[in-house]
Amino acid sequence: MKQLEDALKRQLNEDQAITYPDFDDMWTRIEQAESNSSWLQAGRASAIPRRTRSWSKIAAVASLSVLVAAAPVYAAIHYDWGNLLRSNEGIQAALDQNLGQHLGQSITKDGVTLTLQTAIVDENRTVILYSLNVGKHRDTDFWNVKGMTLKGTKGSYKEGEYNYEQWDEENQRYNGYFESNWVPGKDTEKITLTADAVDLKTAQSKELSLNPASPEVQSFNIGREGMQKIDVQPLVQSKDKLLLLGGVTFDDPLAKAWVYPQIAAYNGTTMVKELPGGTSGEPGDHGEYKLKHFLKADEITPGQTSFKLQYWKQERNISGPWSFELELSKKQMESGTIIKKLDIPLEPGDTDNTIENMVITPTQIRLTLRNEGTGFKDQMPYKKSYLLVNGRTLEGGFYVSSSVDHRLVTVRFERPSDLVIDGQTPIIYVGKYMVTVHDDDKAPILLTNISTKKQSFIRETGGYPVEWTYYMQGKDLYIETGSEDPHFGGINQTNMGGEYNDPLGKPVTANFNGDGNNKAIDVYKNFKDTEASVYMYYYTTDDPDKETRVQLQP
Repeated sequence: MKQLEDALKRQLNEDQAITYPDFDDMWTRIEQAESNSSWLQAGRASAIPRRTRSWSKIAAVASLSVLVAAAPVYAAIHYDWGNLLRSNEGIQAALDQNLGQHLGQSITKDGVTLTLQTAIVDENRTVILYSLNVGKHRDTDFWNVKGMTLKGTKGSYKEGEYNYEQWDEENQRYNGYFESNWVPGKDTEKITLTADAVDLKTAQSKELSLNPASPEVQSFNIGREGMQKIDVQPLVQSKDKLLLLGGVTFDDPLAKAWVYPQIAAYNGTTMVKELPGGTSGEPGDHGEYKLKHFLKADEITPGQTSFKLQYWKQERNISGPWSFELELSKKQMESGTIIKKLDIPLEPGDTDNTIENMVITPTQIRLTLRNEGTGFKDQMPYKKSYLLVNGRTLEGGFYVSSSVDHRLVTVRFERPSDLVIDGQTPIIYVGKYMVTVHDDDKAPILLTNISTKKQSFIRETGGYPVEWTYYMQGKDLYIETGSEDPHFGGINQTNMGGEYNDPLGKPVTANFNGDGNNKAIDVYKNFKDTEASVYMYYYTTDDPDKETRVQLQP
């Protein structure tokens, strides 16, 4: 803690003459970096850490108003939360139906007040809506609640928990959303909601004199917010993409918890929009914080496009514990809850993939799917999920739990407020965009005359033409793969066939099954030969038009 305090004092006293970045695009980049979360199933064997989302976009401003009511419970539930619930339609639906539990508990520390307003609890999840009053607020500020979790007699329920805040300009406070997979085992249960801290960050930036035309690693000293330096390597991926590989070295490891560095490109005052596929936060070989950003190559002009390192600076940290004793109940949701055991195959004759059960509550529909595939085929074949409910189409999101059975996949569908469902309502599951894993190609790919010159050739894989490109960059060998045919899904990772398939190609890019991107880059560090035999673990093929339909009820 002393080290953290010293770091904060140092940063609070440093030069403030820093230009502020584009907040909206900065948040877009941070949210893209969260693509490594459990809602996505990676198709590459890359070591990307899972990080639970704890804060979200602040650029959207909510317009809130309290409706006057005689009963405090009614006032707590009938509250306009604005855009806070824009991706949680089922929670808004519950509030519209007067479903919710008034909490009204507050804690004040150092002039900041955290108030729990309303809880929504059913068989699928526990949601708590809260507010954060911080006093004077600047446009460059962002306050957030850190480490929010539910704790009961059986310990913490950290798995599947996240929270985020949104600034409410009208009422001059933050409104917050917390969700947990935990639900009471009985109608009513006592539990503790805790938060580690409440902190204040401000958005900052630093110019980087990066030359995007040079493929060499370029180093820049930072000397701010615990960051020592950043190494950036521009790589042209195919003809239309520029990949920026960054690695931030910290002299204060504690700062990694709040800095979230990103690289942004500008043409004049306009930020260049980043392409999908970027990541951040992966630990490097020497503990550095790795970044990957994809940009359109034709939007980057050497000498005209400028680059900035954007990051957060921690101004205050009000440590906890912020602790609330709660008695939560799911009883008022029971009348609108349907639980069904299904055990239906995803397709006729499919013994590996089944839909096990369905839970319908006033806020959400959840399906639990089981995959019994082995090896590389241990993944669901359909990457997009929909429900047809009495003629309405709902789109679902995947969630894979690491603490329960890893073969179980949950698909969540937010329930609109006007969607009436009973035990006889027609419900059909639709799986779309089929991805098939193939591990039958064991033949080696021979690379000859390896040098700094890029060399390419076409090799047919699974009936599709795949282009292989290889070259030396410094001491490292880079291998790029991809196909112009969109039905080729991509090669997940390469190796050189030694004991335990060592050496392994380390993925530079992070691709996901079903994302439509079949281009990938592997790197072999400190490669010293001029020839190599390379093998692939597996490749995938995509069928975006393939679908399956399963009648769930009646």
